[in-house]
Amino acid sequence: MAATSRERVLAAFEFELVDMVPVYHVGFSGDAASKILGREVFVGGGIQQWREAKALWEGEEAHREFLRRSLEDAFEISRATDQDIIRFHYWRLPVKPTVKIDEYTFLYGDPEGEYVVRRYNPSSELFNVVEEHPPRERMSLTARFRRAEEYLARMEEWLESYRPRSGDFREIRCLMEKYGREYAIRVNGGSVGIGLSTEDPVWLMAVMRRRDLAARYLDIQAEVAVKQVRYLAEAGVKLLFAGVDIADNRGPCMPPKVFRELVLPRIRRVAEECHRHGIYYLYGSDGNLWPVADDLFGKSGVDGYFEVDRRAGMSLRKLRERFPDLVLIGNISSHTLHSGSVEDVRAEALSCLKEAKKSRGIIVGVSNFIVPGTPKENIVALIETIRKHRKI
Repeated sequence: MAATSRERVLAAFEFELVDMVPVYHVGFSGDAASKILGREVFVGGGIQQWREAKALWEGEEAHREFLRRSLEDAFEISRATDQDIIRFHYWRLPVKPTVKIDEYTFLYGDPEGEYVVRRYNPSSELFNVVEEHPPRERMSLTARFRRAEEYLARMEEWLESYRPRSGDFREIRCLMEKYGREYAIRVNGGSVGIGLSTEDPVWLMAVMRRRDLAARYLDIQAEVAVKQVRYLAEAGVKLLFAGVDIADNRGPCMPPKVFRELVLPRIRRVAEECHRHGIYYLYGSDGNLWPVADDLFGKSGVDGYFEVDRRAGMSLRKLRERFPDLVLIGNISSHTLHSGSVEDVRAEALSCLKEAKKSRGIIVGVSNFIVPGTPKENIVALIETIRKHRKI
């Protein structure tokens, strides 16, 4: 009897094999998804932030339509690619812009005071800050730390009175009720860390120059997560996808000793709260994580590691040997998919499927976004290879 996708994924967390290797691809650019479905698809990174900016600018009805279509398209692309874990939520920027400068460019904030300007680049599908006032790079480090302290004070004051409510998680509950009996559902939350993807680099500076500020920043992240976990569990969440890009191919963005002292205890706190409520806690990051692996994967209590970055030296076999109780997700490189041959894609997918059948506790897929410009024939080769060879 065939297992449901949910059963297949939960079996992986029990290190059991059922009928097929479970599959999950971390994410699709709008371009890649459109090549699969043959139409414009509302998924992606910065492209979704830009679409939301346009929708918010056009009004409440347009924004509701954006949200509806985003959920439906996310489900459809997951189904079309045989995934067992459904990612409903891609990048968001749910703040109405103040000024529409042109089709691709919006201003956020006070045009006469503090503001940022974001511009969408269709080729990269990024919606980046191209101008800000006052210019951050012209501020002294002292001034930047002062602004960071002011931000922390506001957040700490807010946190004192923050009391999540069941109604805050209504959409997640609805998704779980509609899809959660058949599929495993990815829910984003519980992220603790300071990394290369953290929007304001002042926090990385604080790690080395103002450890007290970095610690307060991480405490806020952990406290918010801990307060929300109970309500996520009540909504039916089983898989909480957290993480921060804390490394690149050269290694982590902070020394292992600093990670151990500063970040590890906060991750452990969230993991323990998840376990109290029956939730698996997963952590994701690109890059070479070996220098902090014993702490991040051995001592933190995290149940799974996604975005397993093959090109940075994170291999399924080595990870399984060192961390026999860690669920691993990914290890097909988006770089191979984008720049390799059809044969390269097939070989990488087959190697992951082989290791999953041998080692168990592995969910196979592309470790990071399938980026714009990825050849359609490579995406088709990926889907067909997994479909043909995933049976146990």
